[in-house]
Order: sequence, then structure tokens, then C-alpha cells
Amino acid sequence: MKKFRIEKDSLGEVKVPERALYGAQTQRAIDNFSISGLVMPERFIRSLGLIKAAAAKANAELNALDDKLADGIYNAAMSIADGQYMDQFPVDIFQTGSGTSSNMNANEVISSLASKQLKQTVHPNDHVNCSQSSNDVIPSAIHLSAMLAIEQQLLPAIDQLQTTIKSREKELADQVKTGRTHLMDAMPLSFAQELSAWRAQLELGRLRIIDTQKRVCQLAQGATAVGTGINAPASFSDVFCRKLSALTHCEFIPAENLFSALSSQDTMVELSGQLKALAVSLMKIANDLRWMNSGPLSGVGDISLKALQPGSSIMPGKVNPVVPEAVAMAAAQIMGNDTTVAVAGQSGNFQLNVMLPVIAYNVLQSIELAANSCAALAKTSITDFVVNKTNVEASLSRNPILITALNREIGYSKAAEIAKRAYREGRPIIDVAAEMTDIDKTRLQQMLDPKNLL
Repeated sequence: MKKFRIEKDSLGEVKVPERALYGAQTQRAIDNFSISGLVMPERFIRSLGLIKAAAAKANAELNALDDKLADGIYNAAMSIADGQYMDQFPVDIFQTGSGTSSNMNANEVISSLASKQLKQTVHPNDHVNCSQSSNDVIPSAIHLSAMLAIEQQLLPAIDQLQTTIKSREKELADQVKTGRTHLMDAMPLSFAQELSAWRAQLELGRLRIIDTQKRVCQLAQGATAVGTGINAPASFSDVFCRKLSALTHCEFIPAENLFSALSSQDTMVELSGQLKALAVSLMKIANDLRWMNSGPLSGVGDISLKALQPGSSIMPGKVNPVVPEAVAMAAAQIMGNDTTVAVAGQSGNFQLNVMLPVIAYNVLQSIELAANSCAALAKTSITDFVVNKTNVEASLSRNPILITALNREIGYSKAAEIAKRAYREGRPIIDVAAEMTDIDKTRLQQMLDPKNLL
């Protein structure tokens, strides 16, 4: 049987597990929000710790807290920022739309830890939450956690995938293959050219995200309840951002308009859209790999992906493109998350958005899914796929679309006639062209050589 202690808040007494570091308001949230069993992401909770630590330092500098209290709060908050005590943050993501429950959860845990350290009462509201409101803490935590996830996880993963693709481009520069448009044979290109399109997509996605970071680094902190900064020193925003920047090695600044920073989540909607664009690129790459790997006998068969696991519980020897499939599903989830963020983003009613926790959850999940998908593609798909040269060269030699190279010599209509006959008879295009034109066979070989058509 669990043992309980009695805690009090402004609504009265609450039974709290005896060993819990949190207090009455967190327990009320646990009791009220049995919605999903999903809790706020660890990165978000750790960002709350960073915010509380930076706020304590700012409050000390501005004489809003004495140094002893501020140091105790700072030390306790930094233990949260370091990933300790994650089991003390059980509040469901589907909670009060301001995220007040998560803010108070952090305040109460930090209060307990600081009180034990200092051997005096550290109040969760008066001290830990000094110069703050849930209404500016949670939007700031969303921006902070997203920024750190981008810097520490997403951008390095995109770079890894781009580097891997570039390496394969160099390796496959001389390998020519049949191009395809509408899933039908088209003019040839090299594997390097095909892969370069993937790399360019990723680079554009990376640049879009970096551009959005200019707005992600703008924080709501200092706005307090409605944007006026009530109960916070006048310079709190500036000092707070300076302290947080020193802690994180990222440059944060106060939002240009604190009222907008509370009432809207337009920047997160923008970021989610950029993540969706990246997801579209990842799905394109994943599906290209699936098609190129299809077969081995009746599909496209351009490449063979590394066999990672048996592909069927009933068909022996079957191997499937499991990582590209997983990445495609992750991309679909990111696209769905973007819809959730868009709906949540328009829920800014007057001075506050009231779907903040679900925005935080979905944006951070999208960043993680995109980063892990990039890493998975780099590690298990791009780096070691094998070109099936026999298949590639056989289909290339019989590709009737090569006749396009003769359009200027013989005209579109004559070229189409040759292409259709070659396809109908299953013969190399060069043989049919030699029979149906006056062009010398040696010249035809030069004009129809796929390597000369790149």
C-alpha cells in the first residue's frame, strides 16, 4: 500500500504519495487528466529546468531573490536540466492549455529539492516561480526545447545524411541508369545526378529550418500573465535571456512583442511546416529507394538494399526494404503532427494560446522523428546499397526513349515510330534506328551512347 502525506494549496488539502517530490497542484493534475498516459517529452522538462535556473540567476541579479535562495533554486533546477528526477513529471500532455500543470510540477519538484538543500522553506510560487507566469514559461520552454533539439539532434542528422549521399555520388559518378518520369522509362542520367537531387532537397530543408530559428530564439519570458510583465522587474526579459544563453550556448533574445509571444504560436506553426517539408523530402527519398530496390526479379531492380531482417513470416527468403518503409511512416506522422500544430496554433484566444502542451509534444516528436529518420537512412540504406549493374545496363541498352537524342536529326514523328517499333519488337534502339534512318551505325553509337546524354 502506498503511503501518503497531506499537502495544501489554495483549493484545500490533497493526498500526495509520501515520497513524491511534487505537491498538491501536480497531484490535482494527475487526478484530473487521465487522458492519454503520454507525458511531456524529457527535452521539454529539461528545458523547464534551464528556464527556472536562468530565472533564479536573473532574479538574484535584479534583487528579486536573495543569493542563498537563488543558488538553491538554481542548483535544484540544474539537476532537472541534467535529466534527473524525470519520474517526478507524470502530468499528461492533455492538460490545462496553458501548461500551468507542467509549470507547477517543475516549481514543486524544484521547491522540494531546494528546500532539502537549504534546510529552509522554498516556496514553489513565491520563490521558484518568481518574476514568472506559466503563460510565459511554457511558450519559452517550447521555443527553448525546439531550439536545442534542432541544434543538438536534427541539424547534425541532416548533415550526416547529406555527407553520406555526397560520398555515394562520388562513388557512382560514372554509373549511368535509365531515368524515369511517371514511373515510365525516360532519358538516362547517372546515379550521382539522381542522388544529388536528394541532397539538394535536404539542403533546402536544412536552410528553411535555420531561417525559422531566427524566430525560435525569441522568447516570451518576462511577459508574465498577459504580456505586460506584471510582477517582474522591468529588465527581466533581457537579463533572463542573457543568463539562458550562457547556460545553453545558444543566443536567445526577448520576443519583439511579448503580447504576440503569449497569444500566438505562429513561430511553432512555421517550424512545424518546415519539418513537414523535410518529411516530404524524406518520404520521397524513402520511396525512391523502395522502387529502385523492388524485385528482385519482377521489379525495377536498380539496386539491392542491405538485408536487415527476414521479410515474411510465411514466404522463406523474402527480404523487404524495412528502413525506407519505417522512414515513410515517420514522415507520415510528422505530416499528421503538423495538422495538429496548425489547429492548436489557431487556438490563441485573446492574450494566450490554450493548446501549448500539445504543440510542444508534436513539434518535439517531429524533430526527433526527422532526425532519427535521417540517421537511419544514412546508416542502413544509403551507405551500402549495391547497384545491380547487369539489370541497370540491360534496361539502359533497350531503352527506346534514347531515340530522343535523334529528334533534331530525324524529327519527333520519325523518332516516335522508331521507338515504338523497338519497344514492340524488344530490340535495342540502335539496331532499329540503323534500319530506319540513313545515319551511319558508328555515328548512331556515339549519338545514342547513354554516357553522352548526361
